[in-house]
Amino acid sequence: MKRRLEPEYNALQKKQKKRAEELGLNLSSTSDDETSLSNRATQESSTSSSGSDSESNERRPVFGSCGNEFKQESLVEGTSSRYSMYNSVSQKLMAKMGFREGEGLGKYGQGRKDIVETSNQKGSRGLGLTLKGFDGELSIDWRDEPEPSAYEQADWFPECTTEIPDAQEMKDWMTVGKRKMMIEDETEFCSEDLLHSVLQCKSVFDELEGEEMRRARTRSNPYEMIRGVFFLNRAAMKMGNIDFVFDYMFTSPKDSHGKPLVKERDAELLYFADVCAGPGGFSEYVLWRRKWHAKGFGMTLKGPNDFKLEDFYAASSELFEPYYGEGGIDGDGDITRPENITAFRNFVLDNTDRKGVHFLMADGGFSVEGQENLQEVLSKQLLLCQLLTGLSVARTGGHLICKTFDLFTPFSVGLIYLLYCCFERVSLFKPVTSRPANSERYVICKGLKSGIDEVRDYLFMVNMKLNQLRNSDLDVNLVVPLEVIKGDHDFFDYMIRSNEKHCSIQIKALAKIHAFVQDTTLSEPRQAEIRKECLRLWGIPDQARVAPSSSDPKSKFFELTQGTDIDIFSYKPTLLNSKSLEKIRNVLDYRCMVSASEQKFLLGLGKSHIYTWEGRQSDRWTKLELKIELPRDTLLSVEIVHELKGEGKAQRKISAIHILDVLVLNGHDVRDQHFNQRIQLAEKFVKAVCKPSRPDMSPIRVKEVYRLEEMEKIFLRLEMKLIKSSGGNPRLSYTGRDDRHFVPAGLYIVRTVNDPWMMAYSRNSKMKFFYNKTTKNSTYEIPPESIAPFHICYYSRLFWEWGEGVKVHDSQKLQDPEKLSKEEVVAFIQGHISLNP
Repeated sequence: MKRRLEPEYNALQKKQKKRAEELGLNLSSTSDDETSLSNRATQESSTSSSGSDSESNERRPVFGSCGNEFKQESLVEGTSSRYSMYNSVSQKLMAKMGFREGEGLGKYGQGRKDIVETSNQKGSRGLGLTLKGFDGELSIDWRDEPEPSAYEQADWFPECTTEIPDAQEMKDWMTVGKRKMMIEDETEFCSEDLLHSVLQCKSVFDELEGEEMRRARTRSNPYEMIRGVFFLNRAAMKMGNIDFVFDYMFTSPKDSHGKPLVKERDAELLYFADVCAGPGGFSEYVLWRRKWHAKGFGMTLKGPNDFKLEDFYAASSELFEPYYGEGGIDGDGDITRPENITAFRNFVLDNTDRKGVHFLMADGGFSVEGQENLQEVLSKQLLLCQLLTGLSVARTGGHLICKTFDLFTPFSVGLIYLLYCCFERVSLFKPVTSRPANSERYVICKGLKSGIDEVRDYLFMVNMKLNQLRNSDLDVNLVVPLEVIKGDHDFFDYMIRSNEKHCSIQIKALAKIHAFVQDTTLSEPRQAEIRKECLRLWGIPDQARVAPSSSDPKSKFFELTQGTDIDIFSYKPTLLNSKSLEKIRNVLDYRCMVSASEQKFLLGLGKSHIYTWEGRQSDRWTKLELKIELPRDTLLSVEIVHELKGEGKAQRKISAIHILDVLVLNGHDVRDQHFNQRIQLAEKFVKAVCKPSRPDMSPIRVKEVYRLEEMEKIFLRLEMKLIKSSGGNPRLSYTGRDDRHFVPAGLYIVRTVNDPWMMAYSRNSKMKFFYNKTTKNSTYEIPPESIAPFHICYYSRLFWEWGEGVKVHDSQKLQDPEKLSKEEVVAFIQGHISLNP
C-alpha cells in the first residue's frame, strides 16, 4: 500500500513546493519577517486572554529557537509566547514530530505554522459567538464569602408598638400614579451603590445560555446537593429548613406563652392552607411531618402547574383538599380574582369551625425571563394577594409564610409594614435551601393579632383597584405613605439593613457563578458534607425518593395486624336476650351505638384502593364500590349505611361509611388505646380525610356513641317515617347529628373496661371510680391495665337486634313476649347503675 501511494505523495509534495515558490514562501526556513509576524501574532493572542485564566505574570514553558530543545523564559507582561498555553508533554511530542517555532509541520515544512487555538466556545452558543460584557472581569471578590454552615439564625423585626391601622387612617393611603417599569432609582430602602451593583451583576447573565448558567450555579452553590431528598421537589426542603430554623412554629405551633396551639388531648387537627403552591412540595413536607394529624386546603392555578397529589410519595395526599375559589373544584385558582379569595376564605372557615387555619404557606412565582430585574414590580399583585389570603384564612394567633423577591419599592415595603402591624413578630429570611444568587426571600409572620379585619378589607380594596388598572398606564404605587414607614425608625432601619445584607450576599453569589462559568474546573468541595449536616440537623432522613410499593390486601392486613389470624375477625357478637342481659350488670363499663347493617372491616391501601372483608362466607377481600379515598395503611371496623334525607317522593338516599371502631390509622396502630380514645381519634381522622368540596364522594362518619346508662337518649331520636319502597307504611328511623336518618337494625353494646376491673359510682364524692374485683383496690384515675383493647371490645360486644316483635317505639305493634322490650332493658340498666361493689 505504501509503495502504491508513494508516486501520488511525491507528486503532491512537488505541487505544494511549486505553489509555495509562486507565493514567495520559503518552506525550509523562517525569515526575519516571518519571525516578526509570528511574534506579533503571539502578542495579540496573549493580550486577548482575560479573566481568571490570564497568567501573564507567571513563569511558564515556551518553545526555544534551537530545534527540539526547551527552556524557561521570564515572560514580560503582554509578550508571553502563544505556545505557552500548552504543557511540556505536548511540546515534546510536537518537537519529536519535527515542529520548529515559525515553521510548518511536515517533512518539507509545508504544513500550517500556527498552532490550532483551543476552543473558546461555551455551552451551545453559536460557534465563535462572544457575549458582550460576560468575558470581562467583575470587580467583586467572591472568595471571602462566609464558610458554608448548616446553622442559621432567625432575625426578627423589632416588636411593633404601633396600633393596627384602622379604616379611617388608611382611607387616603392608597396612591395611584403612572405605571413604573424600572427599579434603578428605588433607593429609599437600599443604598444606590448596592442596588446598581446587584442589577449590574444580574444583567451580566442576560445573554448567557441557560444550561451554562445552571451548570455553574450547581457547582458554585455549597447547598446545591440537598435538593428534594425523598420529597416531590426542592420546595419541600425549603419548608423543612425554615420550619427547623423557626423552632417548628409551623408543624408544632405555639402561642406567645409557649403553649401548643393544637391540643392533642382534645384530638385537634393541625389545619393549614397552601396557596400558589403547585405541585405541592410545601404541603407534602407538612403532611410528612404531621402524618394524618393535619388537614390541608390548597388553591393554585389550574393547568400544568396544578397540585400533583399523585406524586406525594412521602405523605398521604388524601389529607389535602384542593379548592380553586369560585366554582370549587371547577374553579380556575387565580388568586388575583377577589371572588376566588372570598370563596376560598368561606370554604376554609366552614371546615375549621369558623376559626381558620393555624398557618398559611404561599410560594407563588412566575417566569420573568428576560426581565429578572423587574421581578419585584411584575409580581407586586401576586405578593399582595397571597398576603391578603393569609390575613383572610389564618386564625387569631396563627402564622404566615410567603415568598417575596426584591423589596426595594415602597409598594412592597408597605405590604411588609402592614404585616409588621398585624402580627406579633415578623422576619425576612433567606434559608440556605434558597439559592444565594436569586432574589428570593421569605417573610415569616408569627402570631396574628385580633382586630385586623380593616387591614384585610383595605388590601382587598387595593387588589380590586389593581384589577381595574391592569390594562392602563396607571398603577397603585403606594399602600402605605413613605412618611408613615420612615416614621417607624425600628422598622425602617431593619428594612434597610435586611435589604443591604441580602444584596451583598446576592452580588457575591452572582460573581461566583460568573467565575464558575469562566473556569469549568472550579467546584465546591463540601457539597456532600453540607448536605449530610443539614439533613441531620433538620431531622430529615437521607433517603432516596421511591414510589410507595403496592401490596395485596391480604398481605397488608397481616402486616398491619402483626400476623393476626383473619378468621378471628369473623367472630359474631353475642345476641342480647333475657339470659345474656346479666352480662351488662356493670352498666358503667359499657358504651352503645345504633347499628344499621352488618359490621365489616375496611382496609385502605391509598387513594381509592379500598377493600372490605365480610367474614368466612366470602373469605376474601373485595374492592369497595363506593367512591371514597383513604390514606394507605388504614384498617377500620365499619358499617355501610343507606342514609336518607327527607320523606316521600323527595327523599334522597346515599351510601355512607359509618365507623364503629378503628385499628390502624395511616400506619398508626391504635388498638391498645381506650375505646373512648379510639372513637375520638376516629372523629379526628374523619375530619382529616373528608372532602366537603366533593359531593360525588360517599361521606365517612363516626357512629354516635352513648354511655349505656344514657340509653334513653337514643329512643328520643327514634321516630316512624315514610321510606321509599316501603309500601307506604311508616318505618322506624334513627336521625343522626346531621339531620340524615336511616333504618336501625339494632344496638351494639361494647364493653370498654378490662377484667378484673369495673367502674362504679361513689355516692359520697358523686364521682365514678375504678374497682379491682380481685385485689379490692379502687382509684379515681384510670389504671392502664383496666383499658380494654380492641380485641376485648370486639369479642365481648353484644347486639340487641330490633327485628320484628321488638318494641322500642310507642308507635310500633305489640311486643313479642319472648324478646326484650325497651322497657325491660331500660329498667334493668336503671336498677344496676347505682350498685356499689
